Amino acid sequence: MSVRRESVPFAFVAEADRFRSNVTPPPPPRPSAGQIAGRCLLGLTIVAGLVGSLILGVPALSADHSPAQTQQAVQSR
Repeated sequence: MSVRRESVPFAFVAEADRFRSNVTPPPPPRPSAGQIAGRCLLGLTIVAGLVGSLILGVPALSADHSPAQTQQAVQSR
């Protein structure tokens, strides 16, 4: 009879850390060709969206102002 240091309501919870199964689980099923194609298309769509946002966003974030734009703003005042 083993002596427990703390009371546990369920005996299987206390012994669960010592239990090791000798049965290996079955391997996961291999993805079909359609699933692989869908995952590739989803990845390409996400990458294309990120690249597109960079292409459209970088010119808007640039602080480069040409002198022609500043001269037009001064003349219009």
